[in-house]
Amino acid sequence: MDLAGLPPGDSPEIAFWGRSNVGKSSLINALTNRRQLARSSGEPGRTRELNFFDLGGAIRMVDLPGYGFAKAPKKTAQVWTKLTEAFLRGRPNLKRVYLLIDARHGLKPTDETMMDGLDEAAVSYQIILTKADKLKPGELAKIEEATLKQIAKRPAAYPEIIQTSSTKKSGLDDLRDAIAAFMPEFSG
Repeated sequence: MDLAGLPPGDSPEIAFWGRSNVGKSSLINALTNRRQLARSSGEPGRTRELNFFDLGGAIRMVDLPGYGFAKAPKKTAQVWTKLTEAFLRGRPNLKRVYLLIDARHGLKPTDETMMDGLDEAAVSYQIILTKADKLKPGELAKIEEATLKQIAKRPAAYPEIIQTSSTKKSGLDDLRDAIAAFMPEFSG
């Protein structure tokens, strides 16, 4: 697949991105109340192409391949990495990238490298802390505070964090509200 093979840029898009195994597919499934809309797996690097989901004709959601470790041939991973980078830099209708960070680990150097690229390309992104149910409330608050400090001076970072848990279904309404703001009938 190359950029020419992607859907036309005729409607607003939001994208989900993060390290392999951060819970992108699980979050998309929980968000849409669909069990297998996005294929989730315990195997890192399961998503190997850009997957587009039309949400009622109002907005498109894009599940991007994860970055970092993946159980895939190096050449294959390079192809989807290049396609993802081209997509992120060349989609004027891309309204926001939701950058998923595992709450148990916080921002890692690979996440910061990806944020550098988003900042450089002036692509708006917002941090979503996934697996929030795995931490005690005090620990989660510390991770959120540290993350907010780390993104404070980043030009393309949206200054609010959404905490989610796909298994407990928490934070999904906050995320739905954030996404709805990009739908034409809500933003005009």
